[in-house]
Amino acid sequence: MTTYMKFLSMAAAGIAVLSLSSCVGDLNTVPLNSYDKVAQNAYGTDEAGYLQGLTRLYFQFITNDTKDLQVSDGGSAELVRAYWSVQETSTDEAKCAWSDDAWVRALNTNTWTEAQNDATYAVYVRTLQGIVYINDFLRETTDEKLQERGVSPEVTAKVGGFRAEARFLRAYFYWMLVDTFGNVPFITENSPFGINVLPEQGKRADIFNFCIEELEDLASDGSAMPEAMSNYPRADKGSVYGLLARMYLNAEVYTSVPMWEETRAACEKIFDMGYKLCPDYAALFRGDNGENPEARREFLFSVSYNAESSQSFGGTTYLTFAAIAQDDIREVETGASGDKQTITYYPNGVNGGWGGIRVPYEFVSKYFKVEDPDYSTGEYECGDARGKMFYIAGREESMEDALYVFLNGWSCLKFNNVPHDKTPEEYADVAVTKAYSDIDFPLIRLGEIYLIYAEACLELNEPETALPYLEELSKRAEAEIPEGYNRNYLIEERARELMWEGHRRTDLVRWGIYHTSDFLWPYKGGESFRGQGFDQYKTLFALPLTDLAANGTLVQNPGYMQTEN
Repeated sequence: MTTYMKFLSMAAAGIAVLSLSSCVGDLNTVPLNSYDKVAQNAYGTDEAGYLQGLTRLYFQFITNDTKDLQVSDGGSAELVRAYWSVQETSTDEAKCAWSDDAWVRALNTNTWTEAQNDATYAVYVRTLQGIVYINDFLRETTDEKLQERGVSPEVTAKVGGFRAEARFLRAYFYWMLVDTFGNVPFITENSPFGINVLPEQGKRADIFNFCIEELEDLASDGSAMPEAMSNYPRADKGSVYGLLARMYLNAEVYTSVPMWEETRAACEKIFDMGYKLCPDYAALFRGDNGENPEARREFLFSVSYNAESSQSFGGTTYLTFAAIAQDDIREVETGASGDKQTITYYPNGVNGGWGGIRVPYEFVSKYFKVEDPDYSTGEYECGDARGKMFYIAGREESMEDALYVFLNGWSCLKFNNVPHDKTPEEYADVAVTKAYSDIDFPLIRLGEIYLIYAEACLELNEPETALPYLEELSKRAEAEIPEGYNRNYLIEERARELMWEGHRRTDLVRWGIYHTSDFLWPYKGGESFRGQGFDQYKTLFALPLTDLAANGTLVQNPGYMQTEN
């Protein structure tokens, strides 16, 4: 919860809806619905109109609106939740118990096809929709357009910064697209424009290179991009370098050409920007993380959530409510002697549970080395502070033969709506009012950059250079300090440090082990608990059939059908 509340209220007033559910051919048109805001009526001479236009772009991360998506519910239409589901439940880090949802079954077992999948479909539509809005914003905020409207030099300068943020967001959306789908429709503000113009399909490597050029320009000294740590929760130069580091890290996947020197250099730029690790790992994911200066100091780019204003069933609301069951209720007596009352509350600071997502015991045991779990008391031993946020009271250890029973496996309370300086008991009176989350979701944070740096240095045969950064992460986690490291250590450490933050699928693909039989987890590749390898083409997801039908120039990814049977 942050001062983003005002920003979000502007978004609620300015958000427009563009239909993408039936045709990507509409990508180069302005919104045609009467309730849409476009340049003709949205902008003027004041800063407020342009800030509202920028707000609409950020709002694309958290909107639940389903007028433009053919999905089962609004929550699954939200971008952060959809991308998280694609990245996590298709791997060893998470499984979902909602057996009635076909997309859940497909992701849990890596058995998806070209048939529409709520999670991948939402990622595709939300990102492309955001790109449409960004291109329109950039077309309508050129110096020439501003001059025509009589915008003052002071406002023009501020709009220049807004344009830089918009370009960063476009690069972020395109990164999500090429990571998930590969070759996708590619348009910019300079693309041919018109209702009958079909967007061309860009090659993955070409879109990657476009994003790199954009980000490198935004990172330059003459850029209008706000300086690092100056614009929370909106993007700044720290965000730019963070996304650059992540894209360089995965360059070989996207282009077949590694960029380890560039990866290392981007991380070193970030190290000079003033970011610091939050001393308390758990505080990074608590309900006040956007207001806690120690937590914010680690965030390079975040999506802000507020229980009163953003009210999304996706994002961190999903990660708190779906991680607990409706009957996971605790009771505590409080009050002065003789005047005690019993308070009923949930352990993660919200007022209910959806019984959805949890972690396989095999993952917890492998990476956190837990000992002596007691499923009656909920207690267990763990020598790593990052592994002390699981809830196991009333649980069964194994998901074998019961993947869709929520109480099988370990519940992860990493995202916890209780403020960092309160206990669940102290927060109980407030928690009963919390039907949504206040937790900001860190899209890029310094802990990730440390691990990116370590991987780059390892690939450059200079692991000793990055060892102090791994030591810092281990010290914060109160875990064993590494004396050296290799790729296996990074596979494990990224699992511990970045668990449930939406990185796992991309990591496993980069290491070449996502699809193979050499790296198994429960229900990998099918209905067998033991797991099995699956076809490599599934390192990418299918383009939606509706868009292939609407735009005959688009080519489906290998392994998937071009049209429905």
